[in-house]
Amino acid sequence: MRIVVPIKQVPETDQVRMDPETGTMIRRGLSAIINPLDLYALEAALQLKDAHGGKITAISMGPRLAEHALREALALGCDQGVLITDRKFAGSDTWATSYTLAQALQKLQPVDLIICGERATDGDTGQVGPGIASFLDLPLVTYVDRIMGFKDGGIRVRRMVENGSEILWMKMPGVMTVVKDIAHPRFPTMQAKLQSKKAELTHWTAADLPL
Repeated sequence: MRIVVPIKQVPETDQVRMDPETGTMIRRGLSAIINPLDLYALEAALQLKDAHGGKITAISMGPRLAEHALREALALGCDQGVLITDRKFAGSDTWATSYTLAQALQKLQPVDLIICGERATDGDTGQVGPGIASFLDLPLVTYVDRIMGFKDGGIRVRRMVENGSEILWMKMPGVMTVVKDIAHPRFPTMQAKLQSKKAELTHWTAADLPL
């Protein structure tokens, strides 16, 4: 089974300021971390790998500094890290981000399951996961809080809704977004951290994708 987890590097602060002229976030002087909600998606993928085997690829779109987030994902147990980076992507909104990630996922085929965090803490839209599914014409389940198993070429999940939950079966390949209740993120070992610093990451620019 091949799982891809899109992750984002976000500022480690709530003191976010916006540039009034460009409408983009001012990131200068801010330390960065993996989007906390993406850690739950990573843990869900890692638990599936532990139980069923397979390969996990963490993919991120951002500046070269986003390598730190990918190396952290490798330290947690992911097998591959892919960074999509190009000045042409600067200031991308959720539409452009979803489209670019979808084209990169096409290049990573075959992929069985794409697991996304519910939303990013610096944007709070929750649109990238559904956007990826739309561009790739894949089935989508949002707000998943439990993965119940595989059956008949698909996956059974429990999804949170306003007044409770619902059990759904999604044909694979497909996309899901997960909430905090899905799992408790693990911590990387010191040895895994050291190994991740030496790991080779894949870098793609706009010229490497059919954009």
